Amino acid sequence: MFVKIIILNGNPFFEAYSQSDLLGKLIFLSLYILSICSWSILLYKTWITYQAKKYAFRFHEAFQLQKLNPLSLDSEGIYKKNGINPFLELYQVLKKQSMEILTKNRHFSKTQQNETKTTTFGQANIPSSYLSLSDVDFIASHLSTQVATQVKFLEKNLYILSTTVSLAPFLGLLGTVWGILMTFSELQAQTSGSTHQMVLGGLSLALATTVLGLLDAIPALVGYNYLKNTIRDFATDMEGFSNEILAAVELQYRKVD
Repeated sequence: MFVKIIILNGNPFFEAYSQSDLLGKLIFLSLYILSICSWSILLYKTWITYQAKKYAFRFHEAFQLQKLNPLSLDSEGIYKKNGINPFLELYQVLKKQSMEILTKNRHFSKTQQNETKTTTFGQANIPSSYLSLSDVDFIASHLSTQVATQVKFLEKNLYILSTTVSLAPFLGLLGTVWGILMTFSELQAQTSGSTHQMVLGGLSLALATTVLGLLDAIPALVGYNYLKNTIRDFATDMEGFSNEILAAVELQYRKVD
């Protein structure tokens, strides 16, 4: 406990906080809260993005092994074992829409009664049917929507980092101006005996808030740019994977005119 008190007393930020007035303390607390929020979002989003990319690329490898029979992959089993997986979400949308359309086409096909060939879909066997060009476009639109949904999820709450980049330096500047203003105000009102302590207190408030504002803004700026570029590149990977799985299904089930 004694060591902790010595460390706090030797901390310039703690000393500046203890010597500041109510507004100065509010500025300090605001900067601390911004720092906690921005670092929490930065670490959490970095971890989420890393997990999403890792599981997505693993699923891509699993899909490559079943590419000749694209709708037979056991996505439910993989989903239970893995966490966040945008590629898996894309595949589930593809499989769900494709099976529904193929089942509908089989049901309304006039020549279906003469067909004896069967095609395997996971654990179910249904008579063969085909996808038209409009069906492929319909599935492609669902995949595009899912890509946008995944990107939106990964970018959720990133505005906190951009807000920290803009707000933290202004809070630091406010503390700087307020500290200097309070210093000159006290210099005019007090005697010369306590002038030295008042000048040090006001300047410590001014400098400490400026430093805290920059310490909040710089990591938030670097982290925001890193995450935006990483998510943008991963969005390109998701679009490429959606085109790949759609092409595999189209090659297998589209009817040649």
